[in-house]
Amino acid sequence: MGPHEQEAGRSQATKATAEPPAALEPPRRSPVHNAAHWLRSTNRSPGVVAFLRRARRLLPGDPEFGDPLSTAGDGGPRAAARAADRLLGDRNAASREVSLGVLQVWQALTEAVSRQPANPEVTLVFTDLVGFSTWSLEAGDDAALALLRQVARAVEPPLLDAGGHIVKRLGDGIMAVFRNPTVAVGAVLAARDAMKSVEVNGYTPRMRVGIHTGRPQRLAADWLGVDVNIAARVMERATKGGIMVSSSTLDLIPQSELDALGVVAKRARRPVFASKLTGIPADLAIYRIRSRREFLHNVGTVETNARA
Repeated sequence: MGPHEQEAGRSQATKATAEPPAALEPPRRSPVHNAAHWLRSTNRSPGVVAFLRRARRLLPGDPEFGDPLSTAGDGGPRAAARAADRLLGDRNAASREVSLGVLQVWQALTEAVSRQPANPEVTLVFTDLVGFSTWSLEAGDDAALALLRQVARAVEPPLLDAGGHIVKRLGDGIMAVFRNPTVAVGAVLAARDAMKSVEVNGYTPRMRVGIHTGRPQRLAADWLGVDVNIAARVMERATKGGIMVSSSTLDLIPQSELDALGVVAKRARRPVFASKLTGIPADLAIYRIRSRREFLHNVGTVETNARA
């Protein structure tokens, strides 16, 4: 082999060593594969997910759509909301937020849900019947159901006619919401008067009512939060029946409107031996609402007893 041939051989050997064989080169990914990878990384990007969640609050409908606490009620959108939590997969995925946004708009169009502040000031009304459980044990199911139907026919129309919204029925009571505290008190007075016609097998029930104004959290068709609990506790102060109202509500009603309703508000004192109610702020006062006629009658009775 001549010098030139030896040099050519060495050159080819060097090139073979410097250049890896074609089989060792990394495979080139297709554009489709690259796009899929980009979508997967973007879909789980915390920034993108956070942006979409903020954007959903600008859409019509319930921005908490899909939240387990926001799925109460009947209808297609509510059924979809209950299923969404299981079917849409990763809770921290952008695709989930997009899907929920579509369902949220569908809910708004189907249920005509208008955009409202997340927690507007409302007046909450709780009612129930004093001693209903004890009476129903003796009266039986048929009589109890007959009574509850009569109570519903008596109590609910005045509340609804005044623009109130009945949130839910709670056995022998209801929870309702009003935008205006004066209207709420007037509707409750009308409901109390309608209750005078309720009677089953000689039994006439006594209704007790609690009224409180605050800013509860609205989740779909329900209302939750501290102010809801306070309203229920205010009702519990009416141990023997009657209408109790918190100072939060009473402070919003001018005296002239109370006079127009024909009622007097008297601060309720806790009985000496009664247990203290929990769940009520220490600075929250509770008042009993009575008609002026009832109030004057009670004052006259007290004066007569004092003279005797």
